[in-house]
Amino acid sequence: MLKQIKEDINSVFHRDPAARNTLEVLLNYPGLHAVLFHRLAHWLWRRNFKQLARLISTFSRWLTGIEIHPGARIGRRFFIDHGMGVVIGETAEIGDDVTLYHGVTLGGTSWDKGKRHPTLEDGVVVGAGAKVLGPFTVHKDAKIGSNSVVTKEVPEGATVVGIPGRVIGQPATEQEKNRKEMADKIGFQAYGVSNDMPDPVAEAIGALLDHLHAVDGKLDRVCDNLRRQGIQGCDEKLPELKDEDFEPVKARGGND
Repeated sequence: MLKQIKEDINSVFHRDPAARNTLEVLLNYPGLHAVLFHRLAHWLWRRNFKQLARLISTFSRWLTGIEIHPGARIGRRFFIDHGMGVVIGETAEIGDDVTLYHGVTLGGTSWDKGKRHPTLEDGVVVGAGAKVLGPFTVHKDAKIGSNSVVTKEVPEGATVVGIPGRVIGQPATEQEKNRKEMADKIGFQAYGVSNDMPDPVAEAIGALLDHLHAVDGKLDRVCDNLRRQGIQGCDEKLPELKDEDFEPVKARGGND
């Protein structure tokens, strides 16, 4: 439990450049408060203390402006940015490393007792004001644009915008996956390097990420060959990359 709480706190630093220290995050981030309350409420819900779980959920909604039904299943490192007006229904399922912005609804379209809310797989990002309605799946690493209304399944890596939601960006190419991997490695999420968001700075960053990925691969191969020949020298640690070095780039992602 403590490990999960630590991950939830660290996810704020990873995805919000405005976060400065742990105390500030603990005291001033309603998205984190809502997630922590939900962890407790869901634990009680699964053990059939349903009335107490609902009371905790209601208190959390009153405190944070975020409504999460205690029956919803939420994975690790879930981040709600700003958070006001977020609603997550009872049968919603959320994977790891998912990000929601304020005003998002994960709702249902029927009064059936069964599965009626969406499933968001790992790495999904849902923009401010978006409505995801129905018992379908938004697949891994998909992005849903602000104020979109989505009622159908979303492919892996796709970008969806509009009312009703339509796919405007196709699943990531191998090059884009490599860029994302390198971007995560150096400490920021590269929202601005996708093809559906053209920008000269983004293109320059993308080229640098491609180059770094190629250099990383070449160095790994060279070091493997040197080790096989008994030559030492590849065990030295590279200079640490600090989050503050990338604050200007992270700020361009619109997380503040």
